[in-house]
Amino acid sequence: MTIPDMTVFAELESNVRGYCRSWPTVFDTASGAWLRDESGREYLDFFAGAGALNYGHNNPVLKQALLDYIAGDGLTHGLDMSTVAKRELLESLRERIFQPRGLDYKVQFPGPTGANAVEAALKLARKATGRTEILNFTNAFHGMTLGALSVTGNAAKRAGAGVPLQHATSMPFDGYLSGPDDDSFEWMERVLDDASSGLDSPAAVIVETVQGEGGVNLASMQWLRKLAGLCSAREILLIVDDVQMGCGRTGPFFSFEAAGITPDIVTLSKSIGGYGLPMALVLFKPELDLWKPGEHNGTFRGNNPAFVTARAALEHYWADAALETATRTKGDRIERALTGMVAAFDGVSTRGRGLVHGVVFDDASQAEKVCATAFQRGLLLETAGPDDEVVKLLPPLTITDGELDHGLELLAGSLDAVCGGRGR
Repeated sequence: MTIPDMTVFAELESNVRGYCRSWPTVFDTASGAWLRDESGREYLDFFAGAGALNYGHNNPVLKQALLDYIAGDGLTHGLDMSTVAKRELLESLRERIFQPRGLDYKVQFPGPTGANAVEAALKLARKATGRTEILNFTNAFHGMTLGALSVTGNAAKRAGAGVPLQHATSMPFDGYLSGPDDDSFEWMERVLDDASSGLDSPAAVIVETVQGEGGVNLASMQWLRKLAGLCSAREILLIVDDVQMGCGRTGPFFSFEAAGITPDIVTLSKSIGGYGLPMALVLFKPELDLWKPGEHNGTFRGNNPAFVTARAALEHYWADAALETATRTKGDRIERALTGMVAAFDGVSTRGRGLVHGVVFDDASQAEKVCATAFQRGLLLETAGPDDEVVKLLPPLTITDGELDHGLELLAGSLDAVCGGRGR
């Protein structure tokens, strides 16, 4: 096998680089669910750009829309100017996403990343309520900028801030205290309603319906409904961070749809751009649109090529329920396969929803070994969770059944290679 030349990366690129250490090769091309390195070796992608490539690499429908736009000298950089590309995206959002779901949201283009969207959402919640405190949840991850870190649970990531992270209080996520039957709201309700709890009345609660980076932790539909009711009764804004779990990852376009709730604010990024182009949105109820012109902005909030591919994705994949149905079916396929796999080993379990699943190891070191073995066999996987104890599966939504089965076979072989001596 050809040894890739990694010299320039080691010499010039910062030590902060991460994924390249887990996947020590030099990637060159990609299409659909596959990446190829410069030697021509293929890797099946169960990572999908950390959820930014729900429609796969170089999706032909989205690529053609982008090529046509560029060939026609379409505007690339637009700040918050009105453009044809933005108008068509907004129209598609209204017709393909909002109206069929009975949603009435205003749309803000903050900056190109999920963290940008989270920062804007927190800032807006505080502006709208006049309060400063935000409630977040154990094992949450919302981004690496200071505001987003303040509502993130991981101690190592928080430590990177270098300053105190204030005005945020962590509450137990669903199942955190004692498993799936715990009632974490007993504590939450008590401290909110007790004038002597020391907790100031919060502006908002921010939550992921599935905590991806936190270890594929699932909030039940009942828990989400109770959370929404708690917020509504106490005039606390509910922010759903759908940066990784939105755009169909769990099945429906928004991950909160199955719970029948309507958040006050929603953050989107990653796959909302369709093609992997940077783009983020903040959606909020019209009465919360209290911004003054230019009060929150960003140089690259007007990435018009991303508007084009985002619209193409909405028009092609969300005009009917076909993608949602296929995602649920593939999710069931993964669940059956993983349940069978982990049954053979002590200290290994699985959980997931739609096309995000995790294989959980009591011995955290095993997860990294499984991912490394899978890479050697041609499968890209990442770890998640506070101790990197979870192997996370995040394949493109457009993956074929054959590709999915092939990836699961590679995972099964990797799991057996690492844990074969630990069977039941």
